[in-house]
Amino acid sequence: MRFEAGTEIDATAEQVWAVLTDVGRWPEWTASVSRAERGESGPLTVGATARLTQPRLRPAVWRVTELTEGREFTWVSATPGVRTSGEHRLLPLPDGRTRVELTIVQTGPLAAPVGWLYGGLLRRYVRTEADGLRRRCERG
Repeated sequence: MRFEAGTEIDATAEQVWAVLTDVGRWPEWTASVSRAERGESGPLTVGATARLTQPRLRPAVWRVTELTEGREFTWVSATPGVRTSGEHRLLPLPDGRTRVELTIVQTGPLAAPVGWLYGGLLRRYVRTEADGLRRRCERG
């Protein structure tokens, strides 16, 4: 199961990265996250964790598995039968704006039934995150 959303933001990749990687403040700009707690202090790095609480979903701990500073990070959360990967990519545009691409990928033996049950919600949450990030970054 794969859910994607993208948007173009009138802000530099550096500005968008600063907002996107300040995970503890996500509830301020996306209704898809009601609570976010980092497991460690400091910048987001490979191995860093965060516990996200989202409406209508069980709280989940996410661990960063890949990170290219200023450009992208991927984190993973696992529950019995489903591994969920969240990909966050920033693509600087020639005019100084930034294209953001957000993707949720679910794999495992229960990915199909979970996708069937929660696919609409996950699709809305990825779109809500992209739109909220755009609004937050463009307001300065």
